[in-house]
Amino acid sequence: MTSSTADTTAYRPVVAVLGTGIMGSGMARSLLRAGLDVRAWNRTQSRAAPLAADGAVVTGTAEEAVRGADVVVTMLSDGPSVAAALAAASGGVHTGQVLLQSSTVGIDATADLAQRAADLGLVYLDVPVSGTKQPAEQGALTVFVAGPTAVRATVEPVLDAIGRRTVWVGEAPGAASRLKLVVNTWVITMVNNIAECLNLAEGLGIDPQSFLDVMKGGPLDSAYLQGKSAAVLSGDLTPSFTLSTALKDTRLILDAAQSAGVRLDLVAASADRFVRAEAAGHGGEDMIATYYAGRAPEQDDD
Repeated sequence: MTSSTADTTAYRPVVAVLGTGIMGSGMARSLLRAGLDVRAWNRTQSRAAPLAADGAVVTGTAEEAVRGADVVVTMLSDGPSVAAALAAASGGVHTGQVLLQSSTVGIDATADLAQRAADLGLVYLDVPVSGTKQPAEQGALTVFVAGPTAVRATVEPVLDAIGRRTVWVGEAPGAASRLKLVVNTWVITMVNNIAECLNLAEGLGIDPQSFLDVMKGGPLDSAYLQGKSAAVLSGDLTPSFTLSTALKDTRLILDAAQSAGVRLDLVAASADRFVRAEAAGHGGEDMIATYYAGRAPEQDDD
């Protein structure tokens, strides 16, 4: 991440951030802390408005946000949302402008968006990120990049601001998104594994904290296990990554696996749990709310 003592003559691109939800707003704040000029737009403008207090220029339209920017970052919910944002911004883009497409949209949508960007004269980089709310706010994401290395100098200040680690996967769009789906497979099966362990502990009359204490400090322990479990036990399911978004990503993984001829039993089961938890009203909560999918209906307090 760029230090506050960085050379004031260093190249500082103007960045337009389209999409200021949990991840986009955190990334925008990391860009601002790095000393970059940020223009922020969100379809629901009230969600972008708080960024003005951090120094961002909050615009009323996507077209206004991208006009004159060196780099455009999209962080939206899915492929159709990114396509709609690009269409809305099309009047303000210029040939050679760099697009960092950071939304998790899957393989097919990545190809479609790359073509849309090319039609607009944009230089498209496939740039999904790994991490949730806190890493986004801290500039500590892991960033996967697939795209032309010719624009590396242009985008490095942006990548350094939002990420602790950048992994260049290749030049062809889609390579980074494929790696992101593999990473998300680990996350999705892990969060459901944690939820099921808590469900089973409670079902057997064991204090879930006893399970966590046994695991703590051992080779199978992790900050992820302890943190997600603490969220369930405290009842604080403020989303770092919503359950509904996790379900969307799970479906993208299953689509990719089917196309590749791979069977993912654990991911399919995870999708079933997410569907049940979402149907019970937990879609807007943190994805560890998959815990509620394993409780008997009379146990669910909601």
